[in-house]
Amino acid sequence: QVHVVESGGGLVQPGGSLRLSCVVSGSIFPINAMGWYRQSPGKERELVAAHTSCGSTNYAEAVKGRFTISRDYAKNTVYLQMNSLKPEDTAVYYCNLDISATTLSSGGSYWGQGTQVTVSS
Repeated sequence: QVHVVESGGGLVQPGGSLRLSCVVSGSIFPINAMGWYRQSPGKERELVAAHTSCGSTNYAEAVKGRFTISRDYAKNTVYLQMNSLKPEDTAVYYCNLDISATTLSSGGSYWGQGTQVTVSS
């Protein structure tokens, strides 16, 4: 069983900052990547940032230079530091865990329940 739990969302004024956390537990190895996605009303879920197990990161163009993804391997946790927030960053943010397939398991992609981020004055 795999558990993915996000925290850290909330209401923040434009220009402010928030840090999201995502803790994963259970049968989670080997991890291929962990990432953050977001979805706002009427839009499809989109990738915000991802961190692979070889240490590489990638970001959506809309958040480059403002958001930073990081990972604590010992704590099985991924963070998303969001600075200079804009109203258009308002969305439900979801953590994703991608587990590689092995000879013993099929791997899979797992999602958290989501955390609301609202940027408004």
